[in-house]
Amino acid sequence: MSMERLKTWTGLTAISIIWGSTWLAIKIGLGSVPPFLGVGLRFLIAAAVLFIILRVRRIRIPSTADARILYASLALLTFTIPFALVYWAEQYVASGLGSVMFAAFPFWVALFAQLLLPGEKLDAFKAAGIVLGFTGIVIIFGHDLRFDGESGILPLLALLISTILQAFSTILVSRYGKPVSPFAMNFVGMLTAGVLLTLLGLLTESTDALVLNGAAVGSILYLALFGSVVAFVTYHWLLKRIEAVYISFTTFINPIIAVMLGALVLDERLAAGTLAGAACVLAGILVANAGWFLRRRRSRT
Repeated sequence: MSMERLKTWTGLTAISIIWGSTWLAIKIGLGSVPPFLGVGLRFLIAAAVLFIILRVRRIRIPSTADARILYASLALLTFTIPFALVYWAEQYVASGLGSVMFAAFPFWVALFAQLLLPGEKLDAFKAAGIVLGFTGIVIIFGHDLRFDGESGILPLLALLISTILQAFSTILVSRYGKPVSPFAMNFVGMLTAGVLLTLLGLLTESTDALVLNGAAVGSILYLALFGSVVAFVTYHWLLKRIEAVYISFTTFINPIIAVMLGALVLDERLAAGTLAGAACVLAGILVANAGWFLRRRRSRT
């Protein structure tokens, strides 16, 4: 295995594990920090870390027209609006169920890629993989797919909107982000989102509910350093090397990790079909990648 391929697989594994665990970290933090203030602080800390990296590595921040489209997309469609919706919704749904809503992510990425990225067309292998992967998630979380009136529908709707916006932004990053360092693009996006979300929190939330205990501080730091800096920089680094649809399949693994952590740490119920669903997810990922392997094999013959 080449070093580049090893880095790619390491990156895919890292974002799968980290983002699978962030649902639990968000849930823990919401016990002590209001949602908008919590996510605002998360991104401000992450932006500060990214700024230090930019200065140390002397990475420039481009200001071309395409770069400005990229920054606006990340600030609004990846960070500010989606994360405001996610943090608000996580107050009302189990951490595993919150993650399963993002299992629709590959559907939206595939749709937007079909429309906006000429080189990333949806083939039969990708489509079959998406269906299999999503089926596996439904098997795992079928008992949670219920609507309890307004309190149940609105959080799920918020998570769905967040998923669609982030999928669209992923395609914009894939289209406009190749000349821009992942550190630079995330710094601008997270700094903007951090300021906007912190202001939103100060205007709409009571600071009396803010309790900076060990759980809150640990949650914010973990989400800032790993869930934001490490995961998003790695994710956008991968988007320069792999088709967006393939990377989106990591969202099928995130819910499995999230529900297991939710069961271990928060004593949330573990579905009886978890292993069967996980096997179906794995089959979906393998099927989706079969087309790529076949094309690669033909190109060598």
